[in-house]
Amino acid sequence: MKVLLIEDEPNTVAYLRQGLAENGYVVDAEGSAELGLRMAARGVYDLVVLDINLPDRSGWWVLKELRGADCRTPVLCLTCCGDVEDRVQGLDLGADDYLTKPFAFSELVARIRSVLRRGAERQPDVIRVADLEVHLTRRQVVRAGGRVRDFRPKEFALLALLARRAGEVLSRTTIVEHVWNADFDFETNAVDVQIKRLREKVDDPFERKLIHTVRGVGYVLEDRG
Repeated sequence: MKVLLIEDEPNTVAYLRQGLAENGYVVDAEGSAELGLRMAARGVYDLVVLDINLPDRSGWWVLKELRGADCRTPVLCLTCCGDVEDRVQGLDLGADDYLTKPFAFSELVARIRSVLRRGAERQPDVIRVADLEVHLTRRQVVRAGGRVRDFRPKEFALLALLARRAGEVLSRTTIVEHVWNADFDFETNAVDVQIKRLREKVDDPFERKLIHTVRGVGYVLEDRG
């Protein structure tokens, strides 16, 4: 899952980026309402975590603009204001949840999972392609009835993306946009390295191969019989 964090407090950003990354999320962060809105409107994020007190405009403005543009990306609002009126305003503007600062990180993660579960376009918790099973919540992979060894966060994020869009050829640019954050260096071969590691775990021990290269285009996960 890819998360956009719109928050201007550097210590909070660093804390949340590290914690969310440790929980398997890919995180981009932006400190202004204007730039945060532009990033959110791209539609590549599974969730926006939105601070309300931003330096240029209010988070309420960001939320209103997103919903006015028919962007349905789930939004979890963070704010120091815990009044009922503020919570009602956020929910009326289209927020999916509301968390008051200070908060426990474990609660934030639980609320993120809850919001994603409630999403109207939520994918099944287990994605199956041939004899491969990708368990999204448990972050486990099963091939031919046996659990495949543990995956690093980027490996699992890449496999989950390929599984969600099984049968669709994904370009390297598309993969980067969904699996890496905005700091990715396109001059590296990180995508190819991660694909190689995935194949070593998911394909190499088995006769039937599921991860395929489409030369000059990208990669696809599919059963070719």
